[in-house]
Amino acid sequence: MATAVREALATAQHSAMHLEMRDSYMRDDPEFIRWQQGHRYDANDRDSWWRPWLDVVSETTSRGVMMRRLRVVSEPLSDYVRYEYDGTFTNIAAGEDVRWLPRSRARELLLPALDGWVVDERTLILHHFDGEGQWTGPRMEVCQDPALAKQYATAYEAAWERAIPHAEYRPD
Repeated sequence: MATAVREALATAQHSAMHLEMRDSYMRDDPEFIRWQQGHRYDANDRDSWWRPWLDVVSETTSRGVMMRRLRVVSEPLSDYVRYEYDGTFTNIAAGEDVRWLPRSRARELLLPALDGWVVDERTLILHHFDGEGQWTGPRMEVCQDPALAKQYATAYEAAWERAIPHAEYRPD
């Protein structure tokens, strides 16, 4: 996990919102490849889950920080997003609140062009990916711009209200 996100979450006081809008990320990720080969996380074997990310989530939420992840998705889901869906129970167990927004429910929304994080509505961390979902320069861009962070937070909140909680979302 990138240092910028880890550092922002370590100092977060109230909220951390993560917006994901791509149908595919890093398809060469070893965990995704294992999933394609049939591996699934065992709900009863927490030690086998995605580390160190879930430890960061647990540490952050244990301090009272509300962590939310919003995934804007095409339906039917791509293989990569289905992989994310199958493993989302681990995020929730670690303390994240996750919702899914099918693109068909987002048509009146104006969403940012880039995925990223809004931390405490003051820090914005933008993610840069190429068309194949691979990191591209500068990978992550940290912006300490409260006005821009507020714009992202406003767009995020509008999308969050339309999104479906993970426990209720049933992809095709």
